[in-house]
Amino acid sequence: MLTLTELKPVVEENVRTALLEDVGQGDITAELIPASDHKRARVISRQAAVVCGRAWVDEVFRQVDPKVKVEWLVEDGERVERDQVLFRLEGSARSLLTGERAALNFLQTLSGTATLSYEYAQRVADTPVTLLDTRKTIPGLRMGQKYAVSCGGCSNHRIGLYDAFLIKENHIMACGGIEQAIQTARTNHPGKPVEIEVETEEQLERALAAGADIVMLDNFSPERMIAAVAQTAGRAKLEASGNITDETLLDYASTGVDYISIGALTKHCRAVDLSMRIIED
Repeated sequence: MLTLTELKPVVEENVRTALLEDVGQGDITAELIPASDHKRARVISRQAAVVCGRAWVDEVFRQVDPKVKVEWLVEDGERVERDQVLFRLEGSARSLLTGERAALNFLQTLSGTATLSYEYAQRVADTPVTLLDTRKTIPGLRMGQKYAVSCGGCSNHRIGLYDAFLIKENHIMACGGIEQAIQTARTNHPGKPVEIEVETEEQLERALAAGADIVMLDNFSPERMIAAVAQTAGRAKLEASGNITDETLLDYASTGVDYISIGALTKHCRAVDLSMRIIED
């Protein structure tokens, strides 16, 4: 699981980019408010959700105005109910309103990812399978979404193209075959996990014989996956992938595979409905 300590530089850069595109040379609407006005505000969830994104919110207001006070009432990974207050703010009215949209964008999106991940995790809670995310993430927000996936109770696949091999059909073709691809992977980067995608039982056997750490079963039916688990007999970890929906998820989770990768965790998330309101004195 990614930690907030690891993510600190990423959070700072995410926020810097968001404020640059949103605030630009200055918030001309906030300038309508006297600079001396001091206000309090609160942010409420308009729906049940799993919260994620505190660090991004804190960083938005730190970069906008370090004098703004942020008081959190919930933790990342915590389930909240409709109309629940998530955090309170106090500071310059201009600063609160300038930071509002960027802060809520991060919190809504990451909480949406965490909420969907929680829903998927609950569907297979009584099985031993591990649900994995994919690289199908919002550009620029991969690390945040992967952190959100873990807050929701699922797990991370590789972070990018650099930390583990995932040898797919086109790689196999370009390398000259399954065996050649796995051998070259071991030679080029010893110690890196080697996963390879297969589409048939014959390819599965070749991948196992070549020493793959993980074999991705692409578009296998649940019945074929049960047979593949028996065929593998513990020689490698098995991952199910391809057109797995919330309706079929439990069927695949019950086949005995070790992992199920689901792109929907990050690409089908819906932003959680949040609202910031200035508190009248």
